[in-house]
Amino acid sequence: MSVSFFELFKIGIGPSSSHTVGPMVAALRFVEWLEEQAALSQVARVTIDLYGSLALTGKGHGSDTAVLLGLAGHTPDGLDPDEVPALLASIRMEKRIKLLGSQRIPFDEESDLRFLHKKRMPFHSNAMACEAFDENGEMLASRLYYSIGGGFVVDEVEAGQNAPSAMDAGVPHDFASGAELLEMCEAEGLSIAELMLRNECARQPVEQVEAGIDAIAAAMMACIDRGCRQTGTLPGGLNVKRRAPSIATELRERQEASLSEPLGTLDWINLWAIAVNEENAAGGRVVTAPTNGAAGIIPAVLRYYERCYRGTPEGKRIFLLTAAAIGSLYKRNASISGAEVGCQGEVGVACSMAAAGLTAALGGDIWQVENSAEIGMEHNLGLTCDPVGGLVQIPCIERNAMGAVKAIDASRLALMGDGSHMVSLDKVIETMRQTGMDMRRKYKETSKGGLAVNVVEC
Repeated sequence: MSVSFFELFKIGIGPSSSHTVGPMVAALRFVEWLEEQAALSQVARVTIDLYGSLALTGKGHGSDTAVLLGLAGHTPDGLDPDEVPALLASIRMEKRIKLLGSQRIPFDEESDLRFLHKKRMPFHSNAMACEAFDENGEMLASRLYYSIGGGFVVDEVEAGQNAPSAMDAGVPHDFASGAELLEMCEAEGLSIAELMLRNECARQPVEQVEAGIDAIAAAMMACIDRGCRQTGTLPGGLNVKRRAPSIATELRERQEASLSEPLGTLDWINLWAIAVNEENAAGGRVVTAPTNGAAGIIPAVLRYYERCYRGTPEGKRIFLLTAAAIGSLYKRNASISGAEVGCQGEVGVACSMAAAGLTAALGGDIWQVENSAEIGMEHNLGLTCDPVGGLVQIPCIERNAMGAVKAIDASRLALMGDGSHMVSLDKVIETMRQTGMDMRRKYKETSKGGLAVNVVEC
């Protein structure tokens, strides 16, 4: 299975790709499947059960609201975040919902949307069961879905089968490892970005591919800019105040003085990452990169490339295509789900992707790119997912700023060498996978360990 650029980078809404985007997609898939089976018009009641991590941190991650929006026929990329409060208020006040925007049925969240905290499905912690009944209470259909990270959703049939990608069209370079990726690039005389572009062009014309990549880059930059403007307190009860606007104002006011500050650029990188993740925490429009919880790292490093190196549109495409190639290896051979392998699978993977993308955009060869990606993950191994209050705020927002800085340092280290190193990218990916499997469950997006239990919620 070859993972497409446009499956790793998707425009959606916050705060979580696995707990918000995934459940919305799953709920939508269920009602669409009912319509395909000509059963939607017979539905009088729908129930949704959330298991494992979806149940434990679902409230803080907006899984409940995502399910409602998905059942109503909304998509993560087509939904205007500013319209969400009114849509939810209508459903909750009337206790009725229009399935797929047409079949109107009663829906009481207390009885029809259940959080089963103590039950975990064997395939993945993020499981969601959907059932539909007719007016006599007879079951019409039952489907089990898994949100496996980054907004990817598989059903019980697809689970564990390495099912073909929805965008898989028999790509010319279907690499399964970092070693294969480098061998193919060397044999064809291609950069990693060029090889990825050829794969994408097997799916759609080059003009559409490039326009799509540019749209993803623009969405990332728009998210930074909006995050730098929005003020107030983030939702959820922790009373976390948005910092990006005040930081942006301070940096602009002392912009000239900061030129003499050796590490002044770090302040801007921190700002850009924080701005994105505050937008994400507020339920704003973000790009999964490769997840929402790690959505600030790649945009921050991409803007660093753009501002500090006068990055061109072509350079930004090289950056993002290269990052996608690296991300696809983690998706294929390990995981990008915090509920499965901890935050090393989110912030660690994003750091690795960003390091590779920056190295390629700055002219690094394929060996230096692979080296930078390895460094980016090697120093995030063992990173736990322990969101305080089940919210994607503490430590997630600052963790993205740190991940962005690490990515830039990883790139610089790689560019100072010739690409030769002791630990290969494949070995570090396998180490990350093993570390995630060994990690105790309470440290994998359950809010049952780490900072989540050692920080008093205010």
